[in-house]
Amino acid sequence: MSQDPATPVTVQILDKEYRISCVPQERPGLLESARILDERMREVRQSGRVLGADRVAVMAALNLIYELIQERDRQALTASRLQSLQERLTETVNAQSEPSAS
Repeated sequence: MSQDPATPVTVQILDKEYRISCVPQERPGLLESARILDERMREVRQSGRVLGADRVAVMAALNLIYELIQERDRQALTASRLQSLQERLTETVNAQSEPSAS
């Protein structure tokens, strides 16, 4: 099984162009990631509280990672709740299928 060769993709983030090599199947994700990063960096820059592209990039990255961690925690909580519900359902089904003592 051969993998498609990586090709350069140009993305624009905060008015600067970056050429990044990626395989064709990863191109849509790369473009979407660059678009989101560009939006977030513009939001940070427009807030006026952060100066310098490096600092804007760091603040945007911190904000994105914070949101990612929050989503991960929400998903873990949901998975835990689903596991608990599944266990309760299994116990209920098992209790219903056991022959009653007469």
